[in-house]
Amino acid sequence: MSENSFPDLQTERLRLREIVAADAPALLDIHSDREAMRWFGTDPLQDLAQAEQLVNTFASWRLLPAPGTRWGLERKSDGQLIGSCGLFNWNRNWRRCILGYELARPAWGQGLMSEALRAVLPWGYSPQGMALNRVEAMIHAENAPSLKLAEQLGFQLEGRLREVAFWGGRHHDLLLHARLASDQVPG
Repeated sequence: MSENSFPDLQTERLRLREIVAADAPALLDIHSDREAMRWFGTDPLQDLAQAEQLVNTFASWRLLPAPGTRWGLERKSDGQLIGSCGLFNWNRNWRRCILGYELARPAWGQGLMSEALRAVLPWGYSPQGMALNRVEAMIHAENAPSLKLAEQLGFQLEGRLREVAFWGGRHHDLLLHARLASDQVPG
């Protein structure tokens, strides 16, 4: 993966692109929605300055020793940013990383995140991308839609990480799922 060029990806309904400063208001809309952020792993954003900082955080991932890439999900039909997804904490030696994603509530139930991740994961496994062998997803046990998505994408449950996360003033257990490059993805 070249640190200089952002890997734009296309699906039937989405353009997966770099998140830029102009996206801060849309990110604020998504990340300030308590229901949309319920299982995201951070507390909801409070103001535009926090959304602008989030844009900077996502951009800085590509420069970290354990880099990552975060795509903005832009709906082709109207150019609206409806969420993001990314591969982060890339351990190049072990060829593994973590998957994360979120979607604006009005876009739920339309198969858009599945569509996006079906483009992101092959890129991550490819030599032109990150040459990954393993992608992990840590999902809250009560996040039924995300658990279903992971299963549809071929992730396998490996165990429970007890009190591994902290948001909303309390610790949370997360279920560790993983998919290997060699795993078969259900049709």
